[in-house]
Amino acid sequence: MKPREKDSADNKESDLEEKKLDWSCSLIVASLVGAFGSSFLYGYNLSVVNAPTPYIKAFYNESWERKRGHPLDSDTLTLLWSVTVSIFAIGGLVGTFLVKMIGKFLGRKNTLLVNNGFGISAALLMACSLPAGALEMLIVGRFIMGVHGGIALSALPMYLSEISPKEMRGLLGQVTAIFICIGVLAGQLLGLPELLGKESTWPYLFGVIIIPALVQLVSLPFLPKSPCYLLLEKHDQEGAEKAFRTFLGKEDVSREVEEVLAESRVQRNIRLVSVLELLRSPFVCWQLITVVISMGCYQLCGLNAIWFYTNSIFGKAGITPEKIPYITLSTGGTETLAAIFSVSKSRIIPENIVGFK
Repeated sequence: MKPREKDSADNKESDLEEKKLDWSCSLIVASLVGAFGSSFLYGYNLSVVNAPTPYIKAFYNESWERKRGHPLDSDTLTLLWSVTVSIFAIGGLVGTFLVKMIGKFLGRKNTLLVNNGFGISAALLMACSLPAGALEMLIVGRFIMGVHGGIALSALPMYLSEISPKEMRGLLGQVTAIFICIGVLAGQLLGLPELLGKESTWPYLFGVIIIPALVQLVSLPFLPKSPCYLLLEKHDQEGAEKAFRTFLGKEDVSREVEEVLAESRVQRNIRLVSVLELLRSPFVCWQLITVVISMGCYQLCGLNAIWFYTNSIFGKAGITPEKIPYITLSTGGTETLAAIFSVSKSRIIPENIVGFK
């Protein structure tokens, strides 16, 4: 073989080695278990209140009349139901404020583990509200479940990004979004009249929340903590190297450790700016505009109303009650397929444009 051809072959082999993805079963398990016990539950709780709406309203009316001696008027019932639905978002806001404080002391993995306590307690409160005859338990449970969602959607992406190689961070980042959609679909599916969407079984719709929380609670302890957390917060280089080896499935992790340390050195030299300085900075103007427009369109496109009030919307549109649960299920199925289809990074911008049309 000629020297030039040999050099070319060596370069090709080197390129193949660089393109080779470093991953292991532990990385996949951490991604799936983390998403199942976190983002899946967030999506599930977005849609689960839709199917049992008439039964929960009847329960509110009975509970109120039993305690106060007179039935609820329509305005108060509407207010109570609106609070039940919207307090989930308020809890989510509280959770996002808590996650930074909890994550700094406990780390990403332990934050997810502790967060299961919120999920389990919320599930028990909501599932037991009907036997206890206390509508307050359902409302408080929704709030606690919102706190769980706020913590989960902040801690999980950090954990997944810190345990995965650079080449897979975008792909694993999509796991969170896909499992949210799967959770929405699962809530709609279990809400069918043939399953748990009946007057006698609607509390079980909230009780099944315990299952993903327990799966995560039992599985995550067997997986390592975030290597970045171990290296930068705990200064445990040996533990960080061991965690990298487990997640990446290779022995030599010196490059990954050096990358984390280099990134830490860069961050230490960066001056933190206030929100006002950020808004005035010309260097991040277009990035800021992109984020604001994307998130604004996402929140104002009516998707939340569809999740929470699908049956009511279809009912007022003249669709017969027998068909509504199955048409509702089709919205969740379509959303899940769209999320899976959008994994390809080459289609991110076109799909964002098409999605809001």
